[in-house]
Amino acid sequence: MLNRSAANLPNIPKTVLFVFSTGIIFLLIMSLLRLALFLAFSTQGHRFSGVLPSFLLGFRFDLRYVGILELLVLMAGSLPVIDPFRTDAGRRLVLWLIGVASFLLVFFYTVDFAHYSYLSQRLNASVLNYLTDAGISTTMVWQTYPVIRMLLLLVVGTWAIGRLARWAYSRIRQGKPAVQGAVRKARSVRIAWFVAVWLLVGLAVFGRVGQYPLRWSDAFGLGSDYQANLSLNPFQSFFSSLKFRHSVYDEAKVKAAVPVLAPYFGFGGSGVHAGGDSLSGVFERQVLPRQGAFTTHPNVVVVICESFSGYKSSMWGNPLNTTPFFDSLCRGGIFFDHCFTPSYGTARGLWAVITGIPDVAPAYMTSSRNPAAVDQHSIINDFQGYDKYYFLGGSTSWANIRGLLTDNIGGLRLYEQENYSSPKVDVWGISDKNLFLEANKVLKNDAQPFFAVIQTADNHRPYTIPEEDRQTFHGVTAPMDSLRRYGFSSNEEMNAFRYTDFGYRTFIEAASKEAYFRNTIFLFVGDHGIPGDAGPLFPRAWTDQRLTAEHVPLLIWAPENKLTPAMPQGRRLSGICSQVDVLPTLAGLCDLPYRNTTLGRDLLDTARYGGKEMAFIYDPDQAYIGVVRGDYFYRRQLTTGKEEMVSVVGNTPTPAAVMKGPVKRQMEQLSDGLYEAARYLLLTNKKKGGQ
Repeated sequence: MLNRSAANLPNIPKTVLFVFSTGIIFLLIMSLLRLALFLAFSTQGHRFSGVLPSFLLGFRFDLRYVGILELLVLMAGSLPVIDPFRTDAGRRLVLWLIGVASFLLVFFYTVDFAHYSYLSQRLNASVLNYLTDAGISTTMVWQTYPVIRMLLLLVVGTWAIGRLARWAYSRIRQGKPAVQGAVRKARSVRIAWFVAVWLLVGLAVFGRVGQYPLRWSDAFGLGSDYQANLSLNPFQSFFSSLKFRHSVYDEAKVKAAVPVLAPYFGFGGSGVHAGGDSLSGVFERQVLPRQGAFTTHPNVVVVICESFSGYKSSMWGNPLNTTPFFDSLCRGGIFFDHCFTPSYGTARGLWAVITGIPDVAPAYMTSSRNPAAVDQHSIINDFQGYDKYYFLGGSTSWANIRGLLTDNIGGLRLYEQENYSSPKVDVWGISDKNLFLEANKVLKNDAQPFFAVIQTADNHRPYTIPEEDRQTFHGVTAPMDSLRRYGFSSNEEMNAFRYTDFGYRTFIEAASKEAYFRNTIFLFVGDHGIPGDAGPLFPRAWTDQRLTAEHVPLLIWAPENKLTPAMPQGRRLSGICSQVDVLPTLAGLCDLPYRNTTLGRDLLDTARYGGKEMAFIYDPDQAYIGVVRGDYFYRRQLTTGKEEMVSVVGNTPTPAAVMKGPVKRQMEQLSDGLYEAARYLLLTNKKKGGQ
């Protein structure tokens, strides 16, 4: 067909025909891959007819990157010495370019599909974080994904696309040349064709007719994050996120933010303003013990729960009932059902808990990996007279967590995989159940008050259930439609979630037999949620604006109904709160004076903070900042300024009067202020000597 077309249209340059042919090949493949993404993963309640705008916008994104390839081919065809249809050097060069493009296409989409299956998000620059822990990351990938088949797909896919392009090249080359008497005319026509195609392909790369080019942020005008992710391709999402990479702060913006934040946090910032006083010490508050606290120097155990998504758990009525034991603890403790992590990701979540600062580092890194940020004051050091422990089933070399912990927590006793007698079960080390039992063996022998952190990992790919537990932990099987409706992609994922509940139960039962148990406060908090379709369990903002990625349980629990006289157990509190509030709240419960230099608050100090509840949200991959406060979630895109304000109590659209009124303005100021303050504190919240 191509040969016949070339014969019938002799005045079309062969290079131009090749540009159109290979462009169609690549665009068709990319469109089919977008359709495959739609069919293979959860559609989050969207029908095909409803996502057609995503496919149309996605075609424009695909045109951009196909256009870059075709510009290179056109450039070669414009130079006689490397014209692919006149010289062997040109032929080899152009077919090599097509081969490289074929490899990159298959490689990026293979990684993209794996990334999406894990995070429900297109490939972005945050994957570069895994290169800093290449050994652990490689092992996790090997244990989670069909690596051999993926490599085979990479080889076969590259060969097949290259073969198709070579076939097109061969057919076009066999076309009839212009007749001898029309050479001069053919030359002028060739020039006209080349100019026209240059302009056409250039427009495809620019993306639109207008002043500004097509940008990745245009995808987020489609109405939901799912539609935006569907429209993007991995090239667009990856290379766009590379731009957001510098860790700096603007002192003038921080000074402007202080008076906005001061009423909510209690630091004396009324005299600080742009161009005015120094910021030194402005965030520091010396907090004295308050009424209603324990006076028995209680032990503290903080459990950081891997991927503990609210919508997947029992506390909000998920019919799959994945966490019945934890639900029973919540009914007997102080349960905060509107807790949000400042960002998505374990390293960012751990950072927020330990430092009280949202990790607003750019997408391609985390603050724990930034040498300029790793020196941090932590309220854990104000637990004077307490032994300090940190338990992790694997290695704290991951994400430079060891540096964050050992450099900033005085006298820390760090326990990792090599310190346990329990066997390693997968890339994340020993099982969570055995991690809890190993921690219990250490803690029961400590006669001093202690502050211990236990970080779990099993609720994570590759979703390992140890063979030793299969007699006592019984997996269940649910229909696929029920799994998808209630937040899970597979029975393996659901049972891994259930296994975490088994671990919590095992830990509490073991601890209850020890002397330390009766005088211990247990706090459980998710390190982050998992983006996905919350379905009918939550307002649409959880799904469309990805609050599922940050919404986690926060539970304070102690045995024998003696948590605090001022706040008895069995309370479910719906005030909005954050991971950064964990340490101030624990210090307040333990009757300690402490130095607070960051953005956390004592959630039980209602006299000081009542009515000021809020949670800051930062999405590094999509460059959004925002705040959940009252009935709304406000967010703004950093690069484009695009704003959204949606309800977190229902699905009613935000009234225009609210969007244009003081509530929206206040939330905008808080978002900007918290973001600028966090950028500043990441680099300036230094330890004092002796900590």
